[in-house]
Amino acid sequence: MLRRLLILTALPLLAAGALLAFSPLRVLNALGAAAGGYTSREDVPYGALARQRLDIYTPSVQAPPGGWPMVVFFYGGSWNTGTRADYRFVGAALAARGVLTLVADYRLYPEVRFPEFLNDSAQALAFGLREGARLGANPKRIFAMGHSAGAYNAAMLALDPRWLGATGHAPTELAGWIGLAGPYDFFPTDNVDAQPVFFHPNYPANAQPIEYGSADTPRTFLAAPVTDALVSPTRSTKGLTKRLRIAGASVTLRMYERASHTTLIGAMAWPLRWIAPVHADVLEFIESAPPRL
Repeated sequence: MLRRLLILTALPLLAAGALLAFSPLRVLNALGAAAGGYTSREDVPYGALARQRLDIYTPSVQAPPGGWPMVVFFYGGSWNTGTRADYRFVGAALAARGVLTLVADYRLYPEVRFPEFLNDSAQALAFGLREGARLGANPKRIFAMGHSAGAYNAAMLALDPRWLGATGHAPTELAGWIGLAGPYDFFPTDNVDAQPVFFHPNYPANAQPIEYGSADTPRTFLAAPVTDALVSPTRSTKGLTKRLRIAGASVTLRMYERASHTTLIGAMAWPLRWIAPVHADVLEFIESAPPRL
């Protein structure tokens, strides 16, 4: 009865597009915690600054030979808002199914603009690459993942070697990357929150994922709602899919009829999985991706 009540409480708020409001996220996080199947360690530093912190979600099940796959997850919010505590449900949803998950903060506007949040994200991913084995992960099965602005961050780390290169690592160390409703081709943008982040109208050069991609690109999973009022799925998700496939990269594309920009990430949590099978599809992608050589 309690489970049904919580679902009925969360759904109207989420359906109204209020995923980023406090109460629905608190409900999803509470439900994820109640479901169990993982342990968590919070406020782990990956750098010296206040927002260079991450939370670690470790599966309760025994690790397979070689260690669990690992995901380093970056949330969205137009590079203006967000905190890792809001996305406990993502860490819980993955860890409960045997994926060691790091949910990372990064600095936001107006504290920073492009490219500083990419430097933070690269440091967080480098932490995962460096510390993964110690945490119980298989160092050959590490993935970057993000939603919305976080998917942009994950894409740039996976496609443009500048960012991981600055940390002593490279995209070729990834077994794959996962982008959910990300902006990959969006200049000029009409998103007033994102405009100052990228110095509108004087956008920096070489700052869009659509500009990158080769046969060496890590295995890719791209997903988006069929209709998205914030980020064009045709221009960004389908456009990047086409670009990467032409380059010879391996890309899995999923488009979801019932999802919106916000409920796509909400559907990672079990009460909302009826909206889109993104949780199952992401897990299948991770499980089927071969370890990097």
